[in-house]
Amino acid sequence: MEQISWSDFEKVMVVAGTILRAEPFPEARKPAYKIWVDFGPYGERKTSAQVTRLYTPETLIGRQIIGIINFPEKQIGPFRSEFLLSGFETENGVVLAALERPVPNGTRLS
Repeated sequence: MEQISWSDFEKVMVVAGTILRAEPFPEARKPAYKIWVDFGPYGERKTSAQVTRLYTPETLIGRQIIGIINFPEKQIGPFRSEFLLSGFETENGVVLAALERPVPNGTRLS
């Protein structure tokens, strides 16, 4: 495993946000949802996430998540993904990375 410096870590914008909207993404090659998140001072951003095995759109709404917001945007079919939703791949599906208690949207991981 390659080690990184503290300055490398500081470059990654890992922030908290709240899911505002989620809907199926039938055009995706693998089952996915389109998800819109409020990142407070960083604005509302959207992404595509393959979290369909463990979550429904309804169970995602209002959930506070951890996103990486400074990767380049990525075109996924007809949809433009603006951040990376963090999670852990398991044999049962992706488990979203979660906060132990609520924090203001846009709070940065430290």
